[in-house]
Amino acid sequence: MIDIPTASRPGPVAAEIASRLTAALSPDHLAVIDDSEKHRGHAGHDARGESHFTVEIVAAAFEGQNRVARQRAVNAALADLLRDRVHALAIRARAPSEAA
Repeated sequence: MIDIPTASRPGPVAAEIASRLTAALSPDHLAVIDDSEKHRGHAGHDARGESHFTVEIVAAAFEGQNRVARQRAVNAALADLLRDRVHALAIRARAPSEAA
């Protein structure tokens, strides 16, 4: 299940995050949450929006991996977005055996 909670349609950055993580990790569950409004006026806030996100992802690819390896896998899938567009990304990555 892929969930991109927003007031309306997801923005292009949220949709791109979901697309890339789906292609790279084939998640059982993926939620891309745009936290940008919570950071208005803070360092790294982008007036265009879509600068701060939380990703909740459950994927079989994470079985047997530690937290750092999981975060590296997510970061690798989003590398240029993290460099050029996304200021902050909180990652909650779990294996299916941990999601029950």
